Amino acid sequence: MAKADITIRGREYSVACAPGQEARLKELSRGLDKRVRQIADAVGDIGEARLLLVAALALLDELDAAHRGTPADLSQQKAASALSDAAARIEALAERIEAGQ
Repeated sequence: MAKADITIRGREYSVACAPGQEARLKELSRGLDKRVRQIADAVGDIGEARLLLVAALALLDELDAAHRGTPADLSQQKAASALSDAAARIEALAERIEAGQ
């Protein structure tokens, strides 16, 4: 099994992958890093785990829209606003969960 060394928000990870997929994984990680940084800029630093969670949800939403054929041509401002709103809701939910434990 091969591995790719990737960096997300300055933190390095070594990820196992199929042989020959190292370059693709590095390329994908650059896109993820960019997305996580955009979210952090929009909502502030809400912690690494939550930032990755919001990024994953945003990417899954885009993938779902693509599968459904839904136009995903939101303006940058609308997209940033939607991400900010989603992050705020996730943050509030996480705080309620943490308070209950």
